[in-house]
Amino acid sequence: MGIIFDKPLIGVVMCQNHIGSHLGQTVHNKYLDAIVLAGGVPLPLPHQLMHAPYLLENSMTLLDGILLTGSPSNIEPWHYGEEGKEEHADPARDRLAFGLITHAIGKKMPILGICRGLQELVVANGGSLHRQLHMTHQFQEHREDDALPLEQQYAPVHEVQPEAEGLLSKLLGSAQSFAVNSLHGQGIREPGPQLRIEARAPDGLIEAVSLRQHPFALAVQWHPEWHSDQDPVSQRLFAAFIHAAVCYHKEKQP
Repeated sequence: MGIIFDKPLIGVVMCQNHIGSHLGQTVHNKYLDAIVLAGGVPLPLPHQLMHAPYLLENSMTLLDGILLTGSPSNIEPWHYGEEGKEEHADPARDRLAFGLITHAIGKKMPILGICRGLQELVVANGGSLHRQLHMTHQFQEHREDDALPLEQQYAPVHEVQPEAEGLLSKLLGSAQSFAVNSLHGQGIREPGPQLRIEARAPDGLIEAVSLRQHPFALAVQWHPEWHSDQDPVSQRLFAAFIHAAVCYHKEKQP
């Protein structure tokens, strides 16, 4: 199990939202599309996987990779040692994402994190976040203007400089800087000892990290899934992730 018509099965974390008067779980098509375009099969993962013993562990035996998506919600601050409440919280997503990360690390399963997904990988490995980047007065504006059309919100707004000899520069084939979009209000304060810094923005903010001692656990602060078939960096990111998932599947076979 796990490979469908020679394509790896990628678990995709979902978010809880109100759909009319009901609670529901959703994932944007752009994430699913990016996986399919890169040669994978996406499988949305509901928060209920944390509701019964061993349900998550058993489900993960079928998977070949984990995609941690972006989200309008933020991680509850107590997870990284801060006080106060988070206005845009999704605690069930927190629990599922941290569970997925823990088991994926144990299994050496490929992980790709995007925006909130980067922050989840950081917090799960002992790092911390700036809860409001714009209030630190240390960084440029990284939030999107939600009054603009989506095409403008997701347009490139700043450069990212990969670290030489890092996982990101290796899979891109170059340490040359490139332009990315920016749609986040929070960011990495401290990445934690288990993570390697892979790239920074011109203002010094960490824009990508990878997990040491792991075959492929990479997370980025920008949104490569947006029109992923039109951007060379996005294409290489998702291609590398799916390739790692294929390799993982082959290695886990008896």
